[in-house]
Amino acid sequence: MTTLCFKGLLFDLDGTLIDSIPCVTRTWSTWAESKGLDPDYVMSRIHGRPAIESIAELLDAPVSSPEVQAEFDYLEQYEATHTDGTVALPGAIELLKGLNELGIPWAIVTSGTLPVATARIKTTQLPQPKVLITPEVLKQGKPHPEPYLRGAEALGLDAKDCICFEDASAGLESGIAAGCMTIAVLSHASKEQLPKADGYVTAPKDVVIRRVEGGFEVDV
Repeated sequence: MTTLCFKGLLFDLDGTLIDSIPCVTRTWSTWAESKGLDPDYVMSRIHGRPAIESIAELLDAPVSSPEVQAEFDYLEQYEATHTDGTVALPGAIELLKGLNELGIPWAIVTSGTLPVATARIKTTQLPQPKVLITPEVLKQGKPHPEPYLRGAEALGLDAKDCICFEDASAGLESGIAAGCMTIAVLSHASKEQLPKADGYVTAPKDVVIRRVEGGFEVDV
């Protein structure tokens, strides 16, 4: 068991607090087929990254191109209005409610856009975060450190005093580069498939938190 001392928590959303795989797979596989792309390859490229960057890469076109923007607008609207099968991961709702009761600062830092993220938070009945960092407020997305640096800043904390919870390589790389402690959520990947983290859990239900002098501790 690993014990980490912290002052705030930064959570990815998809794959970390919620399971949106059925929705994401359905949406992106259909889109891939419409573009003559291999759905399995597309799925291997999109996790933990801003959608518009994935689209640009897959279409081999600039992010700023009208083609990429049009495809992004379509996918964003579809994902924000089709949330069937999206559920909270075991223990996620209880964990966030517990953080609020303890007065622990926390934020959601996601590569999903604001419409998509808010739709999924509402669908899964997660407690509303006071801080929600989405690509709209960033210059660079994961794996760049900016998302988690902005999340910590919005909580009034240094990134080194925060733990980043992530399920994807790009997100863990972002948290590590920002200077956060990291806990990998093994919801769909193994330890061997991810960058080395400071701790590992299978789901939010595995997270145990205590208040200590000067902050908080988590056992994972």
